[in-house]
Amino acid sequence: MRGNVFSGVNGLLAGFGLLLKPGIRIFVLIPLTINVVIFSVLIYFAYSQFNSWTVAVLNYLPDWLDFIDWLLWTIFYAMISLVVVFTFSILANLVAAPFNGFLAEAVYVYLTGEKPSQAARPIWAEIIYSVGREITKMIYYLPRLILLFILSFIPVVNFAMPFIWLLFGAWMMAIQYFDYPMDNNRVSFDAMLIKLKDKRLTPLGFGLVTLGATLIPVLNLIVMPAAVAGATKICVDQYRLDVSGSMPSKLT
Repeated sequence: MRGNVFSGVNGLLAGFGLLLKPGIRIFVLIPLTINVVIFSVLIYFAYSQFNSWTVAVLNYLPDWLDFIDWLLWTIFYAMISLVVVFTFSILANLVAAPFNGFLAEAVYVYLTGEKPSQAARPIWAEIIYSVGREITKMIYYLPRLILLFILSFIPVVNFAMPFIWLLFGAWMMAIQYFDYPMDNNRVSFDAMLIKLKDKRLTPLGFGLVTLGATLIPVLNLIVMPAAVAGATKICVDQYRLDVSGSMPSKLT
């Protein structure tokens, strides 16, 4: 397979370094603030509801079972942690999708000094189109997810499934973030898949390190914009997105 795993890893690291550059940070701070507010409200609501439920349960229990209060709260905090880890990426991507396109464009301008060649759209149309592109990715993702789920129950085959699940997760991470700079240059979703597969080791390396970073609490708050910036840099450096908005038919 062509490409370089370490180029993908270095791409994400470079993305972190781009986040505070002039003209870029505003597109990091806005969606980050929105997501922090959303998750803070959801966690507070969950805390309030669970607290009321716990008080109601303890009122029906004898005093010697008061230790259950500590046990219930321990379970609650564990559940909240899991929910945050596994839902943050999905919800954050939906909230930040319109901003990620602008972020990828800002990084592109910073790296090349030129704007992507694209037909201008009103902001409202750009938002609708961005959400639609996210739905396209979900349509690509769900059938493969279902297939892997079925294969996980087939004897012998299921021994290889943890490794396959890891690669699939990395591949989907790469598709998620490479899509923004590609879309800004009007590279269709199908054309993007062809380009990524041509050098698949690079996006796989990028996806693996990004997937791992999303599982780290707090860090996962800034992994998404760093991944958008890193994917844009890789596209400029290796996939040669040029200022005409085109890509060469054969990557080198």
